[in-house]
Amino acid sequence: MANSFSNALKLSAIGAAMLVMAGCASQGGEQQGKWDQMDSDVSEARSMASEALNTANKAERDAQSALQMARENRQAMDRMFQKSMQK
Repeated sequence: MANSFSNALKLSAIGAAMLVMAGCASQGGEQQGKWDQMDSDVSEARSMASEALNTANKAERDAQSALQMARENRQAMDRMFQKSMQK
């Protein structure tokens, strides 16, 4: 009877140790999943930032082009005004 109680106690200790190890392994897997998700989020954020920078650069080029065209139009209008004043 004492021997079977001792065996049961040993088996319970082994079972408890296995449960603790399984819990630790499970937490490690969850933690790795969180790191993987964070890496994915960082990659996505970098991609979005790069896309936003490209869009901003294009908008700046377009604005510079529009400014240049406005300056050229103003110069043309000034020349036309000068010609009309000379008549």
